[in-house]
Amino acid sequence: MQLTVKDVAKLLTVNEKTIYRWLKKGHLPAYQVGNHYRFNRAELLEWVTSNKINVSVDLFREPDNGQVSKHSLSNALTFGGIYYRTDGEDKESAMRSVVKLMNLPEEVDREFLLQVLLAREAMASTAIGDGIAIPHVRNPIVLRITDPIVSLSFLEQPIDFNSLDGKLVNCLFTLISPTVKSHLCLLSRLAYALRDDAFRAVIKNQGSREEIFSEIDRIESGLNQDQVPLNTGGGI
Repeated sequence: MQLTVKDVAKLLTVNEKTIYRWLKKGHLPAYQVGNHYRFNRAELLEWVTSNKINVSVDLFREPDNGQVSKHSLSNALTFGGIYYRTDGEDKESAMRSVVKLMNLPEEVDREFLLQVLLAREAMASTAIGDGIAIPHVRNPIVLRITDPIVSLSFLEQPIDFNSLDGKLVNCLFTLISPTVKSHLCLLSRLAYALRDDAFRAVIKNQGSREEIFSEIDRIESGLNQDQVPLNTGGGI
């Protein structure tokens, strides 16, 4: 789903003049089509997460069918795994270590996955501040997997990820999805979870697997009870 200036103003709870001012300054990720601007929901999610912008919960809602995705963050992280003291002296070597550790189907070409992750990083850093980055591929359908995967890696040595806040990164949430829709669902849920102070504190302190899953289950349980669906639809 491509969003308009009016849509984004509503989601960011600001007026349209503010959106145009941010566009003029080059702050917002946008595409110009003739005399109009269009916005990608996934890129907008990344931008508000990186800049800690207070937004309407509608940004995290499913605009199509209103159903909570079966692909929960907890399930995806269970598949992908949590890893501590991951090696790496720079972005490429750290990402290589992450890909090597990830619980992936045998048919996935790990070297190819590494290259597409690095290609995404070359376009723009996936660092969102506070020592956290969310590496992911730009086009999920290039990979042969059946279920979405999230891998959480705590680095042995913080590295430069070109984060907007200038901080070194020591925590990587790597997203691998079979479809654009499942990718956006996971990105939405992760972005929502990272707005939660208790969850961010556990991540910052490199909490145990039990502590991390406990926080995720708490957040997702609240989302499901409140029927706040997070699959955002659209494409990258």
